[in-house]
Amino acid sequence: MKHKTSLLIIFGLIIMVIMLYFIGIDQIVYALSAANLWYVLLAILLEFVVYFLFALRWYVINGLADIKVSLWKLLPMIMLSLSVNNITPSGRGGGEPVRAYVLTKEVNIPFEETFATVIADRAMDTFPFIVLAILTIISVILNFNLDLTIIAILIIAVVAVILAVAAIVYMSINEGFGQKVIGGLVWLLHKFSKKDTEQREKRLVSAVNGFQETMKVMLSDKDLMYYALPISFLIWMVEISRVVLIFMAFGYPVSPIIIAEVFIISVLVGFIPFLPGGIGLIDGTMILFFASAGIPSGISAAATVIERLISYWMTTFLGLLTIPYYGVNVLENITGPKDNEKDNTKEFDDAVDNIKKLNKMTK
Repeated sequence: MKHKTSLLIIFGLIIMVIMLYFIGIDQIVYALSAANLWYVLLAILLEFVVYFLFALRWYVINGLADIKVSLWKLLPMIMLSLSVNNITPSGRGGGEPVRAYVLTKEVNIPFEETFATVIADRAMDTFPFIVLAILTIISVILNFNLDLTIIAILIIAVVAVILAVAAIVYMSINEGFGQKVIGGLVWLLHKFSKKDTEQREKRLVSAVNGFQETMKVMLSDKDLMYYALPISFLIWMVEISRVVLIFMAFGYPVSPIIIAEVFIISVLVGFIPFLPGGIGLIDGTMILFFASAGIPSGISAAATVIERLISYWMTTFLGLLTIPYYGVNVLENITGPKDNEKDNTKEFDDAVDNIKKLNKMTK
């Protein structure tokens, strides 16, 4: 897996280098040399503000789930999660089990409960993104001369995100649907695994039930919308402002609306689980759309290079620095309790028996 990730990162870098070569390395170097470093430093500062806001939102959500943990302990967990998201081809989701696992070890709370706060955190991040993505697609269709295939892909991507969030929320509030999900997961477990399935079933039922209970508590609390959701909108505004500052560094006037549109589209592309952190794909998308908006290709490429150095490479490096603190094996232990951990409570046994009866009835 490590070699596969490395190869994909190299492949993404090759794509980016080829793209920059055709634009003209000399143009990009000239644009970079003319950049105002003060604006670049401000953009870097805004990225640290984003890190803090990520941790603050998760801190609020953990508080609603009655998980007591310091904001400053959550910050390095966020950095580790962002870094793993960047180096795994998993549609920006590879780091979420990692931070749930690390939080479980920190506060000694079941993995399914900490994972529920992580999912709630991602949901709060996704709600404003869906709103911005819908507005962006409408604007892009009206203002950009795009091929119908590209428009269709963007629409499908937004619909997929909406359906995923809706399914998670519905599973959390509808017990019957949650049982169907458990039944489907148990069926998959028996389909693809023959080893110690009885114990794994117990863990699976426990995890989904615990996840449902924690999500219900959080979703029923109005403070989730009052505090966490505004932070999410603020995060997106700060991220877009960072890109605006980068273009200001080149002294080239670009509409913040265009920057916001291109940024949202690049994030959509980043959800495609093909290359780690969307490397190569996101860069190419940003350069292509900025150039389509009439921005000189040299400036488009130079601004994209700086933006990705800050949001991708700096974030990845800082996150990897936290690994020695949590242990080098942290990336291998992200699925909750070990298989050999026993739990013989009556609730687990009864739940497993009910699932087996459900499977027999549906055969």
